[in-house]
Amino acid sequence: MSDEPALRADAQKNRELILTAAEELFLEKGAGVPLEEVAKRAGVGIGTLYRRFPTREALLAATSNERFLSLAETSRARDPDLTPGDAVRAYLEELARNTSTYQNLATSIGTVIQCGTPGCNAITAEGHRLLQRGQEAGTIRSDVTYDDFIYVVTAISIAIENDLSSKSRIGHLVDLFLNGISVKGSD
Repeated sequence: MSDEPALRADAQKNRELILTAAEELFLEKGAGVPLEEVAKRAGVGIGTLYRRFPTREALLAATSNERFLSLAETSRARDPDLTPGDAVRAYLEELARNTSTYQNLATSIGTVIQCGTPGCNAITAEGHRLLQRGQEAGTIRSDVTYDDFIYVVTAISIAIENDLSSKSRIGHLVDLFLNGISVKGSD
């Protein structure tokens, strides 16, 4: 349940138009597309866009909400079948793939996931849970933080952003990171 009041029908319609236009333009031109262009495609004024989404990151978080919810749900569902290390590996790979959905999203993913949407909250909570599980199992060093996960996902996403053929290297790059954060002798 949300603490936000329900939107009037016209405001809800404008919100949906903005999200649809933003999704289309972010996919076409990347996360850095001018927000004026989003407003124009949605058929609303820039003030209406900013009333609904006060920052670019808030708009990016809203357009990524369903993907992030799905990522967290998938991670939780497969968790009993994976070792702590494998669960973290799968989470990081999926987050890196999701961060690569829009060109240039990687540079602001750390801010985007702090926007408080249900999806952002879900992937953050899941990442913290997996990190704690790995640390309690003795497979991830105790000095590793969730922010470290985000820094690495950002770096991987930026590295593959300009070379779509390198998306197949996400797993390799995640493994390099995991080898650095693993406790010696663990999975």
